[in-house]
Amino acid sequence: MSTPTLIDSHCHIVFRTFEEDLDEVASRWRKAGVTSLLHACVEPSEIPAIRALADRFPEMRYSVGVHPLDTEHWAADTVEVLRAAAQDDSRVVAIGELGLDLFRDKNLDEQLSVLQPQLDLAVELDLPVIVHCRDAAEPMLAELRERQSRGNCPRGVMHCWGGTPSEMAAFLEFGFYISFSGTVTFPKAVDTHHCAKDVPQDRFLVETDCPFLAPVPRRGKRNEPAFVASVAERVAELRGQTVLEVADASTANARRLFALP
Repeated sequence: MSTPTLIDSHCHIVFRTFEEDLDEVASRWRKAGVTSLLHACVEPSEIPAIRALADRFPEMRYSVGVHPLDTEHWAADTVEVLRAAAQDDSRVVAIGELGLDLFRDKNLDEQLSVLQPQLDLAVELDLPVIVHCRDAAEPMLAELRERQSRGNCPRGVMHCWGGTPSEMAAFLEFGFYISFSGTVTFPKAVDTHHCAKDVPQDRFLVETDCPFLAPVPRRGKRNEPAFVASVAERVAELRGQTVLEVADASTANARRLFALP
């Protein structure tokens, strides 16, 4: 049987944990059927190294942005830096990873001051956003509602989904996609399991968020793009579908959202 085609819609292979064996890692993702990967950016100083990886791996596209836990990297000229990076390279297909995280930090006002100009930039450049949202669904939804009322709300994806089914329904109403990571394979992630069952077939993605959150049975080890196959297998199991059906749907959805080749 042929290997299903998969897209790892969120990874971080620029991290030093991949320095020693990245060619072997790439060989494994290709063998696992991963034909495209989207590399997320957490702060602007990463951009040259991520661009160099895209030169090295033609199947890679990437985003530019500032993570909510990296607000110290926001400067007066950051929007211009992100805009220039996005306009200089057609392989930039999203703004992010941006969002809100009230699990680790409580500086909501500071996080919003970094989030809002990035959302504006995404609308300006007509690019989707990659949203990190942890313990912060309420303020994130409030921000999107306010933007929708002004006709200034970008499209995008809720990455590494860990919210409740009702929160998922609210983000789906804004046209967002929902992306499942290795957490969907964790036995105690019951809300995530319900979300994976209920999400519409045309609105979900699969990702690794590597090197973090390796799926069962590799939990606790370094994650890598090849392991997105385990995420797809668990989503298929939860949805009562074949792996091929989940791979085909998630791949089509990622291509549509990020305008991937």
